Parts: sequence; structure tokens; C-alpha cells
Amino acid sequence: METTTGLTAAHWIYLAGVAVIVLTMIMRANVVVPSIAGIFLVILAYTGSPVAALGGIFNATFVAAKELFSIFLVIALMTALLNSLKELRSDVRMVQPFRAVMKNGHMSYLVIAVVTYAVSLFFWPTPAVPLVSAVLLPAAIAAGLPPLAGAVVIAIAGQGMALSSDYVIGVAPGISAKAAGVLTSVVADRSLVLSLITGGVALVWAYLSLRGRFLPASQHLLDAWHAQASHQSNQGVSLGGTTHKEEIARGTSRDEPLETNSDVRREIESVDASQVKWSKLFAVLTPIAFLAVVLMMVLPKFIGGLPTIKGGDAASLIGGMAGVLMIFATLAMHGARKMLEASADHVTEGFVFAFRAMGSVLPIAGFFFLGSSETGAAILGLPVDKAPALLFDLVRNAEHWIPASQFFVAYGMLIVGMITGIDGSGFSGLPLTGALSGALAAGSGINAATLAAIGQMGAVWTGGGTLIAWSSLIAVAGFARVPVQETVRALVIPVVAGLVISTFMAIILF
Repeated sequence: METTTGLTAAHWIYLAGVAVIVLTMIMRANVVVPSIAGIFLVILAYTGSPVAALGGIFNATFVAAKELFSIFLVIALMTALLNSLKELRSDVRMVQPFRAVMKNGHMSYLVIAVVTYAVSLFFWPTPAVPLVSAVLLPAAIAAGLPPLAGAVVIAIAGQGMALSSDYVIGVAPGISAKAAGVLTSVVADRSLVLSLITGGVALVWAYLSLRGRFLPASQHLLDAWHAQASHQSNQGVSLGGTTHKEEIARGTSRDEPLETNSDVRREIESVDASQVKWSKLFAVLTPIAFLAVVLMMVLPKFIGGLPTIKGGDAASLIGGMAGVLMIFATLAMHGARKMLEASADHVTEGFVFAFRAMGSVLPIAGFFFLGSSETGAAILGLPVDKAPALLFDLVRNAEHWIPASQFFVAYGMLIVGMITGIDGSGFSGLPLTGALSGALAAGSGINAATLAAIGQMGAVWTGGGTLIAWSSLIAVAGFARVPVQETVRALVIPVVAGLVISTFMAIILF
């Protein structure tokens, strides 16, 4: 049945499904069930067959899994590597030298920002937050950094800057690009630029607003911080929403923070004497190896003649490097005989984490992939030229209502992204912002990759752990032993200012 505007019942049901999913996100509830129900009803309306609609639920999720599996694989391999490094205590050795330069609160703020960003960029904030909180935060507090400032800088650098671009692992730009129908490398590059602008503004703004609380270095500051009960400050904050935040928040946390240099030495020296040399080797080799990979990805953009690595090639290189390093680190820890079993266990644990942290995105992505003719064709089993382009048709019919302003479209996409992040996940809204970017690009005069990057900024900065108290920000506040609501209040103005400025720069630059 068609309306006078050329839209069918399937179009209107798809639009209603989008509205229900967004409303569910606003209510901080899980959107998996609404997504599955939307898939069923849209396909039922399009085909008129309940059998096809039931099969479509599986097909949509399966197509999303095929399109996004490389993301899960990279997460799994990186997590496996991290677990092997943790056994050797190489992760602690990587950041331990930075304690020596934290002489005052101001230098501590800078060091924590740099280290958190670097670790989060390569391993996600999941290990960065517990690692920095255990090794660097106690030393920073003793140097005069207020615990609130510690929580703020960790959230901005890790769960904001690093996670919103996700430049190395490529989960966020991969989802956004696939939904928008553009190259992942383009979205990744633009997201990196926007994340640095947003983070730079937020870090400077937060520093200026909190520097009056910085104190002279004193052991008494650490004693007072240690006396606080970390679990009391954030009780009663519900972790609702879509992503399995308990899994993400737990990450690789340690039982106790390493408050003094002797605590750090004791942690490092807990490795068997025969493995100390390997612990030191992998503490140096791991960051060098991944830095080399990043240089291979970035340098061809500035130096002509170098082979270009992008898209799936970049993801495979990152995952392959993680897998090789994990095997050799496990060999160093367990020896040749036990290495086979231990490596398999690390990989299994990596996949468990990947699917617990990101598995719920698949049916959500399946619903939004149904709105594109390319992925919709695979779901419906039709040729691409015969498949409906539900979301694109809806946008095309609404073009006369959308002001012909790049600023309106760009900031509208930012707001949509921030709304989808309200559920506290940060990633579940990327299929929507990506699909909308592809649909709005032609009429707005802004490249689809740019719009996808803007929407990604709004979604991840909001839900990834900087603006929402029920996100994994609760883990950051818990490690810093400050109330999560106070942390949110300190972050709102700096982060929102950064997002507004970066969106403006996106229009100018891209």
C-alpha cells in the first residue's frame, strides 16, 4: 500500500521503529527488543509474509554480524594481548616511569591525560582506567592533584578523546562508516581530528576551572584519599541501557591501587625472576610495535609513494600484531609446553569480552541496515536494485522540511548523536547516526563521512563515559573516589563546549 507521497507502510513502520528506539534510549532502557520487533514488523509490512519476517530477524542480525565481525575480532585479539601482558606485569611497567615526572598537580594532570589517551587508543578505556587509576592516580594525588580533577582528566582523555575516535581498533568508525556507506578510513581520519579538537578544548577548559583546587604536594593528601571508601560515593547509580557496562567497568581492575613506589616495585617484582627480562622487553616492544602500525597508517597521507593501509587492511594489521605479540608474551610467561593452552584461553576470554561488551549492537545494527538498499538487499534476499531504501526514501520525502543550512544539519546530527548516547552505551546509536548521515549528505552539502564523524562524536562523548552518570563514567569516579554526579557536573560545560567547537570546525575543514 502506497501513500500519495510514494511511501509505503514499510516506510512508516520503519520510521516508527526509529522513533521507538530513540525514545527507549532516552529512557535508558535496552533497545535490543525494540530493534528485533522493528525488523519483524518492517519486513512483514514489506513482504506480507510472517515466515519471511521471522527469518528476517535472523538475516538482519546475521548480516550485521558479517559486516561487523572484524571489529569483534580486533577487540578479542587486543583483549587477549592485554591479558598476556598483565600476567607479565608489562602493563604496569609501561606506565610506571611516568610517576617520576609527576612533581606537582599541574604536571600530573598533563601526564595522566597523555598516558590515559595513549593506553585507551590502543586498548580501549577498559584497561586504561583501572591501570592509570592503580598506578598513576595515587602518585598524582600525593603531588597535589584533586581526586575530582583526576577523574575528569581520565574521563576526557580516555572515554572521550580516545574512544570517540577509536582510531586504532576502529570499532566506532567501522560501525559509522558501514551504516553511512562510506570508507571507514575517511570516517576514522575525520573522527580523529574532531576528537582531538573536542578533547583539547575540554581538557583546557576543565583545567582552568579546577586549577584553583590544586594543592602543594603532600603525603597527607594521599592518606586522606586512601581513607575514603571508594564504593560509597557512587551507590544508587543505575547502570541501565544497552551495553553490558558491568563488564566494561570491571575491565582489568586490580584489587588495590599502587599508592607508593614500593607498591609498584612489589607488583613488578611479583613476576618470577626468570621472566623479568621478558616483562621488560614486552613493556617496551608493545608500544613500539603499535606505534609502528599507526605510523604505517598515517604517513602515506603525508608522504607520497608509500603504500596506503586503510579500511579492513588497517584492522587486520592491528589484529595480527596483537595476536603475534600475545603468543610470544604467553610463551615468555608459560613456556612452550603450556603456551598453547594459555594462548587459547586468552583468545577465548577476548571473544567473551568482545561479545559481552558489543554483542547487543548486532540486532540494533541489523534494524538500521534494513534502511539501506545495499545491506537491506542482503537481509531480504533481493538484488540491490530491487531492494527498498527505506531511510533514504524517508529523508528524500522530508527534504523540503529540512532547512538548507549546513550548520542546521551538522548540529542536528550532533544532537541526534547525543540523544542516542543518553542510554549510556555510546555505541548503540552509531548505526542510526551513520544511516542518517548517508541519507542527509546529498541534500545538506556536507560529506556523509563528515556527518557520520559528527554523529559519532555526539554519541560516544555522551554515552561513552563523560556526560552520563549511568555510563562507565561510574567506574572512573569510583576509582577516583569522588561522587559520579559531581564528576558529571565538572565535565558538562567543558565537553559540550568542545563538541560545539569541533562541529563548527568540521563544517569549516571538511
